[in-house]
Amino acid sequence: MSPAIHRTFDSLHVPNYRRYFTGQVISVSGNWIQNVAAMWLMVKLTGDGLAVGLTAALQFLPLMLFGAWGGLLADRVDKRRLLLCTQMGLMVPAIVLAVTTLSGVVTPLIIYAMVFLRGTATAIDNPARQALPIELVGPERVVNAVALNSVVIQTSRIIGPGIAGLLIAVVGIGWCFVVDALSFLAMIVALLRLDPEQMGEAPRAARRKGALREGYRYVRGAPHLLIPLAMMSVIGLLSFNFQIVLPLLAHDTWKGTATTFTLLTMTMAVGSVIGALVAGNRREITPRLLVGAATLFGTFQLLAAFAPILPLQLLPLVFLGMASVTFSSGVNSTLQLQVDPAMRGRVMALYSLVFLGSTPIGAPLVGWIASWAGPRTGMAVGGAAALVAAAGAAWAYRWVAARADAAEEPMPSHTVPVRVPTHA
Repeated sequence: MSPAIHRTFDSLHVPNYRRYFTGQVISVSGNWIQNVAAMWLMVKLTGDGLAVGLTAALQFLPLMLFGAWGGLLADRVDKRRLLLCTQMGLMVPAIVLAVTTLSGVVTPLIIYAMVFLRGTATAIDNPARQALPIELVGPERVVNAVALNSVVIQTSRIIGPGIAGLLIAVVGIGWCFVVDALSFLAMIVALLRLDPEQMGEAPRAARRKGALREGYRYVRGAPHLLIPLAMMSVIGLLSFNFQIVLPLLAHDTWKGTATTFTLLTMTMAVGSVIGALVAGNRREITPRLLVGAATLFGTFQLLAAFAPILPLQLLPLVFLGMASVTFSSGVNSTLQLQVDPAMRGRVMALYSLVFLGSTPIGAPLVGWIASWAGPRTGMAVGGAAALVAAAGAAWAYRWVAARADAAEEPMPSHTVPVRVPTHA
């Protein structure tokens, strides 16, 4: 095996991470099966675009409401046990939707309630899930582990909807929820098989008043965390809305069909997988990398937005997928490596909040812009936002560096590349 390939899949040499990775592949694919099935079921029941949009928003609204509490729990309790509880909790909405759909009594209200319940469990689950890899592989491999997690997410975006479409066509939509419920068993088994003795210990946050505010104050006083989070807040709000602009581009701009939408989605997903694999081979995460990835993100999004014909849009979408994963996994890795371990859960909750929790605000806004001024404009707004975030971060990093030089102090740790050693 060449050294480059060895570095790309380095974390899989750790038995605990290998078990966790396998459970993630199955569980996240199940998530995408459920997402497609819930949206399609709402379309069949109502035929109302607003109802479909509300279903999407209810998946992420709990992250805005409860995500910070999920981060605090992740800092206070054993993350493996917390994830076992949330995985069992996530099975409940899938089982309810499976039973009600297969029995023919499902209603839009039931879907809304179960999607919101699932989102609530996810708000508790996500910070612990984001913070666990460094305990499984250690700081020297966490960049690689985060990149491989991105591979799981992006490949699941291809596998999950494909399985959902097959199930809906062959056995009916209710069986999608059955498969989703069963997929959580893979993650539960993986968590039960983790060897606690081979995991790094993280200090537990003390139980005291103001613990949530303490997390916010900690980030405000740490530029090496605040700048990447600020970048993600802008890009997450306006740029990561491909589930809105790609179907509109396929239908309105190219006058295409579901096949056109699938082509656009899979083209970008292929780029995302390539970007994640490249990120797994990376030796360092620097401010220059984050600014550069955000710049490329914006540039290729603008190129895709104004492509004159469909074939010319596909190439920038590949590079857009690569840049988006490079940026998101770079921010994730930076936060995990630079944060005080006792604050990791709360900081990763903020990451989830600005990345996913902004969807209930950003998706309707971008959707309105795309409806009013056209899908190209909606996508261009995302590209412009990424470029603004990159320019703002470049200025902020220079300002922090100038202050450190003026004070004749060592540069903050965020300016030092995080080097990942090559393992033989």
